[in-house]
Amino acid sequence: MLNIVLTNDDGVNAPGINILKETLSSIANVIIVAPMTERSTTGHTLTLDTTVRLEELENNIYSCNGFPADCSLMAIGHLFKNPQSKYYGQKIDLVISGINRGANLGQDVFYSGTVAAAREAAFHGIPAIAVSSCMDFRNPDKNNQHYYSASNFIKTLVQSNISKQISPMSLLNVNVPWCSEAEILGARVTKTGLRKYSEEIDERIDFRGRKYYWIGGIYKGFEKFPDSDCQAVEDKMISVAPVKLCDYGRSQDELMESLKGFLQDIFPR
Repeated sequence: MLNIVLTNDDGVNAPGINILKETLSSIANVIIVAPMTERSTTGHTLTLDTTVRLEELENNIYSCNGFPADCSLMAIGHLFKNPQSKYYGQKIDLVISGINRGANLGQDVFYSGTVAAAREAAFHGIPAIAVSSCMDFRNPDKNNQHYYSASNFIKTLVQSNISKQISPMSLLNVNVPWCSEAEILGARVTKTGLRKYSEEIDERIDFRGRKYYWIGGIYKGFEKFPDSDCQAVEDKMISVAPVKLCDYGRSQDELMESLKGFLQDIFPR
């Protein structure tokens, strides 16, 4: 069976990662290495100035006090390379980061801890996928069953040997509409789009009369252009976006073309 490492930025107890583990455990050996607490929007941070701690909470489930990229690195550089580890001598076949609570579309991939954890794995030559469920935080539907729309799609990808379709120095960024599987109209190979946010910074006064600020603009839609990940999700389609990490190997268009036939075969809606 494949060895799959799961990580995220929502924390080890988040429903998305645990539903993904539940779904994939019938077809793979699944190991979770995830942050102890939520680390959303932390980008590609590595912990270099303090200690990193790893705790096995239960069999094959580890919490790490670091950031999402730290979690990937702890799995790759410690759990599977330490002679004292039960995984020593084995290899990681695939790293999957998610299922994230909320979309990672457009330029959000540069802020996302979810994508960073997948990117760290890709830097070490391991096929990697970031996967997000596109919950609308303005009108939240707390039905955790919608995570199965994403987890079952990822299971289909894994069963179809998606790891062999991911080119070196690239990753797949998958975004799944927040709805039931029956409502999803298909899957589309996409490019990274552009989301629009307000530039407002909320200034407030604390109880001592000092100013403080909340950063976090209001989402105002996305730029309309063909093949964008934003448009796919708007159309109730699963977005599968190959993301190049350096100027190496195949072009972005070649990456997209190589995935289109594969995706049509496994998800023909």
